Amino acid sequence: MGIRPITDTLRSIGGGVFIDLASDKLSELVTAVDASGKSGRIDLTINVKKATRGGAMLITGKVKLSKPAEEPMEAMMFATPEGNLVIDDPHQQKLDLKAVASATETLPSNLKTA
Repeated sequence: MGIRPITDTLRSIGGGVFIDLASDKLSELVTAVDASGKSGRIDLTINVKKATRGGAMLITGKVKLSKPAEEPMEAMMFATPEGNLVIDDPHQQKLDLKAVASATETLPSNLKTA
């Protein structure tokens, strides 16, 4: 008997749930890497322990996903002499802007567009 492929063992862990979970996490990772352009990682850990009797082996598996970090949110603000942050530049003069009420006028018939 030759060496069995590792995928046979992976399919047996958790009655097939381990390999399905690893496949789902890999798909999730590929999507996140494609969207962000940054690298990520998936770690599959398999532990093998000898059972207390009968020569059996206890195999456990764990899937760990490390997605690319999300970009942080940002805002540009200005520092005041007191050490506060404000949205408007404290060194720039403020303009007294006022909203203009919109007038709805009808165009003469020769200026109307189709």
